[in-house]
Amino acid sequence: MSLSEVRWLQQTEVDVPSDDTWLSAAEVGQAERFRFPKRRSDWRLGRWTVKRAVAICLGLPQDFGSLALTEIRPAASGAPEVFILNRPAEVAISLSHRDKVAMCAVAVAGVQLGCDLEVVESHGEAFVRDYFTPEEQALVASSSDRDLLVALVWSAKESALKTLQTGLREDTRSVSVCAVDPLFANGSWAELSVRIHQSQLLSGWWQRCGRLVRTLTVAPAVGLPIELR
Repeated sequence: MSLSEVRWLQQTEVDVPSDDTWLSAAEVGQAERFRFPKRRSDWRLGRWTVKRAVAICLGLPQDFGSLALTEIRPAASGAPEVFILNRPAEVAISLSHRDKVAMCAVAVAGVQLGCDLEVVESHGEAFVRDYFTPEEQALVASSSDRDLLVALVWSAKESALKTLQTGLREDTRSVSVCAVDPLFANGSWAELSVRIHQSQLLSGWWQRCGRLVRTLTVAPAVGLPIELR
Protein backbone atom coordinates (compact mmCIF):
# COMPACT_ATOMS: atom_id res chain seq x y z
CA MET A 1 0.00 0.00 0.00
CA SER A 2 1.43 3.38 -1.06
CA LEU A 3 0.68 7.06 -0.39
CA SER A 4 -1.31 7.17 -3.62
CA GLU A 5 -3.77 4.45 -2.57
CA VAL A 6 -6.91 4.16 -0.50
CA ARG A 7 -8.39 0.71 -0.12
CA TRP A 8 -11.78 -0.26 1.24
CA LEU A 9 -13.70 -3.30 2.39
CA GLN A 10 -17.41 -3.87 2.81
CA GLN A 11 -18.86 -6.51 5.11
CA THR A 12 -22.38 -7.36 6.26
CA GLU A 13 -23.80 -8.89 9.41
CA VAL A 14 -23.82 -12.34 7.84
CA ASP A 15 -20.03 -12.16 7.42
CA VAL A 16 -19.42 -11.72 11.17
CA PRO A 17 -18.61 -14.91 13.14
CA SER A 18 -21.08 -15.82 15.86
CA ASP A 19 -18.39 -16.35 18.52
CA ASP A 20 -16.00 -13.73 19.92
CA THR A 21 -12.66 -15.51 19.61
CA TRP A 22 -11.48 -12.91 17.07
CA LEU A 23 -11.91 -10.13 19.65
CA SER A 24 -9.27 -9.21 22.23
CA ALA A 25 -10.05 -9.72 25.90
CA ALA A 26 -10.68 -5.98 26.31
CA GLU A 27 -13.02 -5.98 23.32
CA VAL A 28 -14.97 -8.95 24.66
CA GLY A 29 -15.53 -7.00 27.85
CA GLN A 30 -16.63 -3.96 25.88
CA ALA A 31 -19.05 -5.99 23.78
CA GLU A 32 -20.65 -7.46 26.89
CA ARG A 33 -21.44 -3.99 28.22
CA PHE A 34 -23.83 -3.13 25.40
CA ARG A 35 -27.38 -3.21 26.70
CA PHE A 36 -29.13 -3.46 23.34
CA PRO A 37 -28.52 -6.32 20.87
CA LYS A 38 -28.60 -4.02 17.82
CA ARG A 39 -25.93 -1.74 19.26
CA ARG A 40 -23.74 -4.74 20.05
CA SER A 41 -24.33 -6.22 16.59
CA ASP A 42 -23.37 -2.93 14.89
CA TRP A 43 -20.24 -2.65 17.04
CA ARG A 44 -19.13 -6.22 16.28
CA LEU A 45 -19.75 -5.67 12.54
CA GLY A 46 -17.56 -2.57 12.62
CA ARG A 47 -14.74 -4.28 14.49
CA TRP A 48 -14.82 -7.29 12.19
CA THR A 49 -14.70 -5.09 9.09
CA VAL A 50 -11.75 -3.02 10.34
CA LYS A 51 -9.74 -6.04 11.49
CA ARG A 52 -10.20 -7.83 8.17
CA ALA A 53 -9.42 -4.72 6.10
CA VAL A 54 -6.24 -3.96 8.04
CA ALA A 55 -5.08 -7.59 7.91
CA ILE A 56 -5.54 -7.73 4.13
CA CYS A 57 -3.75 -4.42 3.56
CA LEU A 58 -0.80 -5.33 5.79
CA GLY A 59 -0.58 -8.93 4.64
CA LEU A 60 -1.29 -10.29 8.12
CA PRO A 61 -2.89 -13.66 8.99
CA GLN A 62 -6.67 -13.64 9.20
CA ASP A 63 -7.25 -16.56 11.55
CA PHE A 64 -9.27 -15.59 14.62
CA GLY A 65 -6.30 -15.75 17.00
CA SER A 66 -4.33 -13.32 14.85
CA LEU A 67 -7.30 -10.95 14.43
CA ALA A 68 -7.65 -10.84 18.23
CA LEU A 69 -4.20 -9.18 18.38
CA THR A 70 -5.62 -6.12 16.59
CA GLU A 71 -7.61 -3.54 18.54
CA ILE A 72 -9.38 -0.36 17.47
CA ARG A 73 -9.13 2.42 20.04
CA PRO A 74 -10.37 6.03 20.01
CA ALA A 75 -7.80 8.81 19.59
CA ALA A 76 -8.13 12.05 21.56
CA SER A 77 -10.25 13.39 18.68
CA GLY A 78 -12.54 10.37 18.89
CA ALA A 79 -11.34 9.04 15.53
CA PRO A 80 -10.54 5.30 15.47
CA GLU A 81 -6.92 4.17 15.59
CA VAL A 82 -5.52 0.68 15.01
CA PHE A 83 -3.20 -1.06 17.46
CA ILE A 84 -1.52 -4.40 16.83
CA LEU A 85 0.07 -6.11 19.83
CA ASN A 86 -0.53 -2.83 21.74
CA ARG A 87 1.51 -0.81 19.24
CA PRO A 88 0.08 1.77 16.81
CA ALA A 89 -0.24 0.34 13.32
CA GLU A 90 1.12 2.36 10.39
CA VAL A 91 -2.32 2.83 8.87
CA ALA A 92 -5.12 5.38 8.87
CA ILE A 93 -8.70 4.12 8.86
CA SER A 94 -12.26 5.34 8.68
CA LEU A 95 -15.33 3.27 9.49
CA SER A 96 -19.04 3.57 8.79
CA HIS A 97 -21.96 1.19 9.17
CA ARG A 98 -25.60 1.48 8.22
CA ASP A 99 -28.45 -0.92 7.61
CA LYS A 100 -26.42 -4.03 8.59
CA VAL A 101 -23.57 -3.06 6.21
CA ALA A 102 -20.14 -1.75 7.23
CA MET A 103 -17.37 -0.09 5.23
CA CYS A 104 -13.77 0.43 6.30
CA ALA A 105 -11.37 2.64 4.31
CA VAL A 106 -7.62 2.15 4.85
CA ALA A 107 -4.60 4.26 3.86
CA VAL A 108 -1.02 4.60 5.06
CA ALA A 109 -0.45 6.58 8.26
CA GLY A 110 -0.41 10.31 7.63
CA VAL A 111 -3.23 10.30 5.10
CA GLN A 112 -6.47 11.88 6.32
CA LEU A 113 -9.58 10.07 5.19
CA GLY A 114 -13.22 9.61 5.97
CA CYS A 115 -15.93 7.32 4.68
CA ASP A 116 -19.66 7.11 5.18
CA LEU A 117 -22.70 5.01 4.28
CA GLU A 118 -26.21 6.43 4.06
CA VAL A 119 -29.58 4.99 3.09
CA VAL A 120 -31.41 6.70 0.24
CA GLU A 121 -34.66 7.70 1.93
CA SER A 122 -37.01 10.65 2.18
CA HIS A 123 -36.02 13.72 4.26
CA GLY A 124 -38.19 16.76 4.85
CA GLU A 125 -37.40 20.32 3.82
CA ALA A 126 -36.49 21.21 7.42
CA PHE A 127 -33.58 18.72 7.37
CA VAL A 128 -32.12 20.24 4.21
CA ARG A 129 -32.68 23.80 5.44
CA ASP A 130 -31.07 23.16 8.84
CA TYR A 131 -27.99 21.21 7.78
CA PHE A 132 -27.20 22.15 4.16
CA THR A 133 -25.58 25.30 2.78
CA PRO A 134 -27.56 27.49 0.34
CA GLU A 135 -25.49 26.08 -2.54
CA GLU A 136 -26.27 22.51 -1.46
CA GLN A 137 -29.95 23.35 -1.11
CA ALA A 138 -29.92 24.63 -4.69
CA LEU A 139 -28.15 21.44 -5.82
CA VAL A 140 -30.86 19.32 -4.20
CA ALA A 141 -33.65 21.47 -5.59
CA SER A 142 -32.32 21.11 -9.14
CA SER A 143 -32.01 17.31 -8.96
CA SER A 144 -34.39 14.91 -10.64
CA ASP A 145 -33.75 12.45 -7.77
CA ARG A 146 -34.07 14.47 -4.58
CA ASP A 147 -33.75 11.57 -2.14
CA LEU A 148 -30.51 10.42 -3.76
CA LEU A 149 -28.97 13.91 -3.72
CA VAL A 150 -29.90 14.49 -0.07
CA ALA A 151 -28.32 11.17 0.94
CA LEU A 152 -25.24 11.90 -1.17
CA VAL A 153 -24.68 15.42 0.17
CA TRP A 154 -25.22 14.34 3.77
CA SER A 155 -22.90 11.35 3.36
CA ALA A 156 -20.18 13.49 1.77
CA LYS A 157 -20.44 15.94 4.67
CA GLU A 158 -20.05 13.08 7.16
CA SER A 159 -17.01 11.78 5.28
CA ALA A 160 -15.43 15.23 5.16
CA LEU A 161 -15.94 15.84 8.88
CA LYS A 162 -14.37 12.45 9.61
CA THR A 163 -11.44 13.41 7.38
CA LEU A 164 -11.02 16.56 9.51
CA GLN A 165 -11.41 14.39 12.66
CA THR A 166 -14.11 16.69 14.04
CA GLY A 167 -17.23 14.65 13.33
CA LEU A 168 -20.59 16.26 13.99
CA ARG A 169 -19.07 18.49 16.66
CA GLU A 170 -18.50 20.84 13.71
CA ASP A 171 -21.38 22.73 12.08
CA THR A 172 -22.35 20.68 9.01
CA ARG A 173 -22.67 23.95 7.05
CA SER A 174 -18.94 24.61 7.51
CA VAL A 175 -18.33 21.99 4.80
CA SER A 176 -19.99 22.33 1.43
CA VAL A 177 -20.32 19.73 -1.31
CA CYS A 178 -19.44 21.89 -4.30
CA ALA A 179 -19.03 19.45 -7.18
CA VAL A 180 -20.71 16.12 -7.88
CA ASP A 181 -20.26 14.05 -11.01
CA PRO A 182 -23.44 12.45 -12.39
CA LEU A 183 -24.11 8.88 -11.42
CA PHE A 184 -22.29 6.34 -13.57
CA ALA A 185 -23.27 2.69 -13.85
CA ASN A 186 -24.58 1.37 -10.55
CA GLY A 187 -21.62 0.42 -8.36
CA SER A 188 -19.02 2.58 -10.15
CA TRP A 189 -17.20 5.46 -8.45
CA ALA A 190 -17.88 9.07 -9.46
CA GLU A 191 -15.90 12.09 -8.26
CA LEU A 192 -17.00 14.75 -5.80
CA SER A 193 -15.33 17.59 -3.92
CA VAL A 194 -16.03 19.28 -0.58
CA ARG A 195 -14.99 22.81 0.35
CA ILE A 196 -13.94 23.40 3.97
CA HIS A 197 -14.60 26.83 5.51
CA GLN A 198 -14.67 28.36 2.03
CA SER A 199 -10.97 27.57 1.53
CA GLN A 200 -9.53 24.03 1.68
CA LEU A 201 -10.83 21.60 -0.93
CA LEU A 202 -11.14 17.87 -0.27
CA SER A 203 -11.36 15.42 -3.15
CA GLY A 204 -13.47 12.33 -2.95
CA TRP A 205 -15.76 9.82 -4.59
CA TRP A 206 -19.26 8.46 -4.32
CA GLN A 207 -21.25 5.54 -5.58
CA ARG A 208 -24.71 4.10 -5.18
CA CYS A 209 -25.18 0.44 -4.34
CA GLY A 210 -28.83 -0.52 -4.02
CA ARG A 211 -30.42 1.43 -1.18
CA LEU A 212 -27.07 2.76 0.01
CA VAL A 213 -24.87 5.68 -0.98
CA ARG A 214 -21.17 5.30 -0.21
CA THR A 215 -18.78 8.28 -0.01
CA LEU A 216 -15.09 8.70 0.71
CA THR A 217 -12.99 11.87 1.08
CA VAL A 218 -9.24 12.13 1.48
CA ALA A 219 -6.31 14.54 1.91
CA PRO A 220 -4.00 14.63 0.10
CA ALA A 221 -5.73 13.53 -3.10
CA VAL A 222 -5.10 9.94 -4.16
CA GLY A 223 -6.19 7.62 -6.94
CA LEU A 224 -9.47 5.78 -7.32
CA PRO A 225 -10.38 3.70 -4.23
CA ILE A 226 -9.42 0.04 -4.51
CA GLU A 227 -11.90 -2.53 -3.20
CA LEU A 228 -10.49 -5.33 -1.05
CA ARG A 229 -11.77 -8.83 -1.72
